[in-house]
Amino acid sequence: MFQKFKETARNNFGFLFSAVILFWLKTYLAYNLEFSLGVAGIYQQFLLLINPLASTLFVFGLSLFFSKPKSRSRALIFLYFLNTVLLFSNILYYREFSDFITVKTIMGSSSMMNGLGPGVFKMLAWQDVLYWIDFFILIFLYRRKKGKSEEHGPIKKRYAIGTLVIAFALFMANLGLAEIDRPQLLTRTFDRNYIVKYLGVNVYTIYDGVQTAKANSVRASADSSDMAPVLDYIDTHFATPNPETFGQAKGKNVVYIHLESMQQFLIDLEMTEENGETRAVTPFLNELYHSTDSYSFSNFFHQTAQGKTSDAELLIDNSLFGLPQGSAFTQLGSDNTFQAGPQILKPLGYSSAVFHGNVGSFWDRDNVYKSMGYDYFFSSETSYTLTPENSLEYGLKDKLFFQESAQYLEQLQQPFYSKFVTVSNHFPFPEDEMNTVFDIPNTSDDTINGYFNTVHYADEALQEFFQYMKDSGLYENTVFVLYGDHFGISNSRNRTLAPLLGHDLATWGEYDNTMLQRVPMIIHIPGIETGYVNPTYGGQVDVLPTVLHLLGVDTETHIQVGQDLLSPERENLTVLRNGNVITPEYTSLGSNVYSTDTGENIFVDELETPELYTEIVGIREAGQLQLYMSDQILNGDLLRFYTPANFE
Repeated sequence: MFQKFKETARNNFGFLFSAVILFWLKTYLAYNLEFSLGVAGIYQQFLLLINPLASTLFVFGLSLFFSKPKSRSRALIFLYFLNTVLLFSNILYYREFSDFITVKTIMGSSSMMNGLGPGVFKMLAWQDVLYWIDFFILIFLYRRKKGKSEEHGPIKKRYAIGTLVIAFALFMANLGLAEIDRPQLLTRTFDRNYIVKYLGVNVYTIYDGVQTAKANSVRASADSSDMAPVLDYIDTHFATPNPETFGQAKGKNVVYIHLESMQQFLIDLEMTEENGETRAVTPFLNELYHSTDSYSFSNFFHQTAQGKTSDAELLIDNSLFGLPQGSAFTQLGSDNTFQAGPQILKPLGYSSAVFHGNVGSFWDRDNVYKSMGYDYFFSSETSYTLTPENSLEYGLKDKLFFQESAQYLEQLQQPFYSKFVTVSNHFPFPEDEMNTVFDIPNTSDDTINGYFNTVHYADEALQEFFQYMKDSGLYENTVFVLYGDHFGISNSRNRTLAPLLGHDLATWGEYDNTMLQRVPMIIHIPGIETGYVNPTYGGQVDVLPTVLHLLGVDTETHIQVGQDLLSPERENLTVLRNGNVITPEYTSLGSNVYSTDTGENIFVDELETPELYTEIVGIREAGQLQLYMSDQILNGDLLRFYTPANFE
């Protein structure tokens, strides 16, 4: 019986296994010769090696369902050819665009031709023969076995199904190993490069197709009538700007500074060295925060979810929330219609640019920025040279980034709307030799120790950038908007952090974790001398209307779910992406309610405390409504049905 099984396997599966091995090796060769996937270390190299196996075995295994040997072999050759075309198309596309082909690109034939058509011959290289020679080897093997294969009958379906089950098991093992190195790989969708690096080109294509289909189905079912409740909400939710600050920065340049992983507890925090000397963690940020030329906000929260940095950018530029799961940039981004800051200011003569010392494809920024109306995107592919010495995992170090970016900013047409996305203060907060300037605290958690170090470095880089602005003559005519994008220290590490902030571990809980979601928010306008620290409760969704009102732009007809932070009419309410709501009086976390001032857990019951119960329900409903309206706008791409006044 064993001999019979062995013969069956050799005769019926030998051709399949030959095809799988050939394509597996070819794919791994292409990974190393053609794609810049950022593979670091033996573990990631191992994942890169194994990731083509599962999907290749699954696709080629489909040929086993053909009953006739000749049909089975020809089906395998056809599947091999299609897989080769997909791989080779991605190779050519990557050479031109440093990115992988999306299903949307394939479906849009004109985009595909623009990408691969006109210059396809110029993109060919000598090594391309390596990506096709195996196909002819496979045909040669087929011709050799052609006569013998006729002697064998159909493969039993259980063998065919078993092959697919094995392939699926291999994929799940691959995914499990990938999740160890990059948690939430498929839910957060950082970058197309990440999906390919960890799971392979085939899996990326399928995943991209599923995400595209989901987005298209929601988008397809939406129509202009869906805008009616949104417009009603915006009309009742709009907060009239403060007449004392409206237009205070009219005509000035705008510089957003995206403070990676910066949290509010750092402001005014001092650490004591062993010799008893105290040092401020962020001395320059402290100076800006308390300046009379700054509107600073002490109760400003990040409102991001899995999209983290990309969520923050979406919130800041559009006054819309990210998605409950994943990143709106990668799941909806370039297909959606936006009415972002750059587009709103374009009719007023503003040019716009983003500066980021990392690859443009991360979070699909290179496509989404275009959809948001940015004129220029300065990234590592176009403007910065990255080396192991001057960069970290997520791009160019902040000091060098600001230094090199200043020259480009000076050449922008004024007035301009610009954004600088920093990266040095990013998890895992490496204590690099160039950065080691702040060696306290010394806790048992290296991540927390490194965080204070990279934060201090980022603060110094920020001070140097402001000096560049002064030296260039741009400082006096610029509004600086500095904001923390999300937390740096996760909840799992907060108990180690708590003693450094003077908190009692015995009473630490979900309320304390929530309060640490505050991030810095500073609007610095040189020369105004009317600045102050504002205690209003708000979040990143409120930034765009605030900035536009300072520039003298009427936003009443714009679709923005946030409110002006300086308006006396604002609700003074912050809703987090998970639905938790914070007001000056109450903090609603799931079913629990806390006093925002004291952190005391308040018992709320419909029968025993009816008035308080009604108030809490109203707060929760207000928060949920804001999230719901934002989700409707994004998922349905509703802004395509509406154009505000004076908008291009």
